[in-house]
Parts: sequence; C-alpha cells; structure tokens
Amino acid sequence: MVLTVIATAFILVLPVELPDKTLFATLVLATRFAPLPVFVGVGTAFGLQVAIAVTAGSLLSLLPEALVSGVVALLFLVGAVILWRSANEGPEDDDLAETPTDPSFLRAAAISFGVLFAAEWGDLSQLATAGLAARYDEPFSVFAGAWAALLVVSGLAVFLGRKLADRLPIPLIRRVAAGLFLVFAVLAAIETVRTLTA
Repeated sequence: MVLTVIATAFILVLPVELPDKTLFATLVLATRFAPLPVFVGVGTAFGLQVAIAVTAGSLLSLLPEALVSGVVALLFLVGAVILWRSANEGPEDDDLAETPTDPSFLRAAAISFGVLFAAEWGDLSQLATAGLAARYDEPFSVFAGAWAALLVVSGLAVFLGRKLADRLPIPLIRRVAAGLFLVFAVLAAIETVRTLTA
C-alpha cells in the first residue's frame, strides 16, 4: 500500500461526500434506527461500492495509456462541473419507505445497506474512485483511502447527526471538491498530452 495514494483518495472523496445525499440518507437512517447497525450497514455498502469502482477503474487501466488518462481527465472534468453547478443547491435528501419500528440489529443494518448501496450507483465519489484506480496502479491503496473517507462521512452522520448537517458550509465544500476534481482533470490531461507526444 502507498500512503500518498491512500491520502489522495481520501482527500478527493471526503469533500465530495460531505454535502452529498449519502450524508443525509445516513442521517435519516440514524433517526429511525440505532446508530451501530446503521453504521455497519452503510459501511458495508460503501465497501462493496468502492470495490466495484476500483475494479472498474483497474479494468479501464488495461486500455492504452493515452486513452485511460483521457477518460480519467474527462471523468474528473465532468465531476468538477457537476459539483460547481450544484454548489448553491440545497442538500440532497432521500425519502425512505415505511420502516419498521424497533427492528433487529440485522434488519436495521440490511435496510441501511440497501438504501446506501442503491443511492451510490454512479455517484461522483464512485467515479472519482474509478478514475483514481485507473490512474494509479494501486487498487488496494485507492480502496483504503476512498473507503476510509466514506466511513468518516457515515460515522459523522450517524454519531453527530443533525448538528453537523446544519453547520456544514455546503456551497463551500462543493466548490472545494470541484476545485480538487479540476486539478485532477488537468493533471490527467497533461499526462494524456505527454503520452501522445512521447
């Protein structure tokens, strides 16, 4: 494992997820169920989603280097535009179906897993994780950094709750994340040009 790749994945994924539907869906789940099963279910869903994204990115890296860096640049550029445009929008909120009162640990964890697993498909953090896995030949490091960032976000949502959501400067966080995505898009574009001219 490479610490710089772990840190890069963590730093890129964390600000993307803070103002995302993930935080707010986890907050809603934590108001309906005990915190620990929600955290276990959400953390497991994130682990599986990150593994899928890393696998997709690793498969992408089997393509010619210039094509991979070009696709990665495009992924990050699209992510930057989406984040910048959504900076002034309100927090995303998912409605949950009728949930049972006082469910077992396993049932609460399973419901939490299902809600978050479905919500994360095609999410910006998943695209960023795939892009990082394609860019670096360190799938375990990318997995560790991205999953750690997602666990931090879900832990904050579960254990600090609504107090945190009310204090987050969502527009600023989205703009910072857009800036990070743009930096990665530029780096990948430079790498594409270098590969094509080499």
